[in-house]
Amino acid sequence: MRNEWEHAHTDYTRPARRPAPASLAESEGDWRRYLEGDTPNGWLIQHSAMTEALVSGRPMYLLHTTKDIDAILTSGELHVSTGCLVGALYCSPLARQREGLRPHNLGAYLMRMKPNTTPVIFEVIPDAPIPTKGVDYLHLGAIHLRTYLRYRSLLTLAENDQLDHAVAAGLGSAAVFLDTALRNAAGRATAALEFIDQLAAAVPAVPFLGYLYFEVLSEYLMLHSTTPETKSYAQAGELNNWLYKRLAFAAVDGMHQLFDLARFHPRHQQLVQLIEGVEPALAPGAADYVRRRLSHLLARTTLHPSRDTASVSFQGADLNTLRQVAPGLIGQMVFREIRYMPRYKQLYHCFEKAKALEAWDYWNHEGIPTPFNGILPKGEIGIHPVYPRSAVRAWTAQQDRKGLLHPVQEVNAVLTPHLASWWAPPRNRSRKVTTDPRITVDRSASLPARHLSIKGISA
Repeated sequence: MRNEWEHAHTDYTRPARRPAPASLAESEGDWRRYLEGDTPNGWLIQHSAMTEALVSGRPMYLLHTTKDIDAILTSGELHVSTGCLVGALYCSPLARQREGLRPHNLGAYLMRMKPNTTPVIFEVIPDAPIPTKGVDYLHLGAIHLRTYLRYRSLLTLAENDQLDHAVAAGLGSAAVFLDTALRNAAGRATAALEFIDQLAAAVPAVPFLGYLYFEVLSEYLMLHSTTPETKSYAQAGELNNWLYKRLAFAAVDGMHQLFDLARFHPRHQQLVQLIEGVEPALAPGAADYVRRRLSHLLARTTLHPSRDTASVSFQGADLNTLRQVAPGLIGQMVFREIRYMPRYKQLYHCFEKAKALEAWDYWNHEGIPTPFNGILPKGEIGIHPVYPRSAVRAWTAQQDRKGLLHPVQEVNAVLTPHLASWWAPPRNRSRKVTTDPRITVDRSASLPARHLSIKGISA
């Protein structure tokens, strides 16, 4: 179990050492060297302001926004959300300056796009320097699968059959593309236009592909961008989060209301237009980057490390076999499919609390009071609710004309190991639309006081 959680974390201060399936044309180390050394902003992977704050061991200041401040002040409790941080209070960094606390560009974005929320400043005093090990939700598939298999008795026989049928049907529909991507990971070079169009067609059948697609493009934009805006953020030690926000909102109608990456599946022509709309100079190389990077990540995040990428085929394979061959992919598909069962609102805490407990135990052993989203250290960071060796204080805040935050009223509330309530929209079954696993609560709706929760937005 601990090995699975270790596998799901990335330590950016050490060489890549994760086991991977055989026959990959490029290793994780090859990609790390390219991303860090051959892209304009790759130096920020190891040396961002956030990672340097973690290793300093000094007090950290974090920003959270909430619509539930009255409920929190009344109850004296803070609940955490699931998603990309598994079970943590979603925040973004604050930089301490003489005139006040400056929000990270991700926090500035959240405050601008959510003007009716209350900003809350958190001070976290760690017991020691914090490892730069971030949890990567793309690598959580095997954990999702193990958790489901452990607690599948909570579902009826009909529900389990329905789940197996839905996953098998999705795999059957996308099998040709999945095999194409694995062959590309092993060194084949499918034409970029053909690959992107096949990918776009496969996303509705296997929504996890939409998450991979989006994360690869986000990485491409943040690391390769050379705009004045990006350079300004880099000087402050920050990757530019505005790039992928603009991409997502341009690609999918209503994305600002529900960040749903299962709906992210632009075809080649639209992809080129989207990148041109964000940063024209990056458009020519985007499709081939997606082909290479997504193929590599698909193999690494979905196949069991004992497998040979070049010999795996999804075509004609039965579900029991694929649970052994590609536990990461089956787990990611189960994770998304199960949440649309009518009874899952009642079962949510059973499945998600099990994973949160394991994550909390891992973070306690590793000395991580502030877990972060480890796909890239782009500023998504949380507060571990039951870390026993750090002190946490909180204040409501006001923003001045320069954009700096100042504490106003201390929040006399404690973080608790309780998960905020789960919510998902009605499913459009004709398109197999699912909700973003990093957004498991409705962060725009006001909750009654009895929920006593403070919720974040992960995008």
